[in-house]
Amino acid sequence: MSPEAVIDIGMQGLIIAAKLAAPVLVTALVVGFAISLLQSITQVQEVTLSFVPKIVAVGIALLIAGNWMIAEMIAFTNEMFARIPSLLSG
Repeated sequence: MSPEAVIDIGMQGLIIAAKLAAPVLVTALVVGFAISLLQSITQVQEVTLSFVPKIVAVGIALLIAGNWMIAEMIAFTNEMFARIPSLLSG
């Protein structure tokens, strides 16, 4: 296996990880920002207030994007398994 192949597989792995994490992280970021803005406007500084809306929003994001995330992971795994013979042959 050549160093270029290892770097390519690593890069593809990082890209797929970023693509799969993006919907959840962006949802948590947007909901957290909205709750923080609401807390600063109303001057209610309760730490646990932002926890439940974030959990609900992340759950909804997983329900919406879950099918796409699984399809992306299956495609990546199939691509990696298909590359095994070419990687072993050198």
